Amino acid sequence: MSSVSGSNVLPLKQANKSKILERVSFHRRELDTLLQFYSARVGTGEWRDYAIDMLKDRAVFSVFKRASEVPVYTIEKMPKLAKRQGQWCVINANGLILKRGHELKTVLRVLDKKPKLVSL
Repeated sequence: MSSVSGSNVLPLKQANKSKILERVSFHRRELDTLLQFYSARVGTGEWRDYAIDMLKDRAVFSVFKRASEVPVYTIEKMPKLAKRQGQWCVINANGLILKRGHELKTVLRVLDKKPKLVSL
């Protein structure tokens, strides 16, 4: 190993393996479910942008009304909670957990529009 500007240089194979093992990510089916849900909201004009973050302890899918704002909702996958409260949760812009559970589709239902009773 050599050192460049105080950082260690690793062979590409070794560096990729270590980074992949350290991060939580979405599986293909999970990402498909998230993107289908997201695209339905884009179609109605409610959401405009998203971001995906893969961290050491969780993967985060953030939804924005505008790209320059804070996320309206974040959908988090935390595998360490899979046997307890469930690995999925939906969090609003204020940091309030709206729903937590074991199944992604069940957790996403909290974001479905509910019909409102209107009196005339």
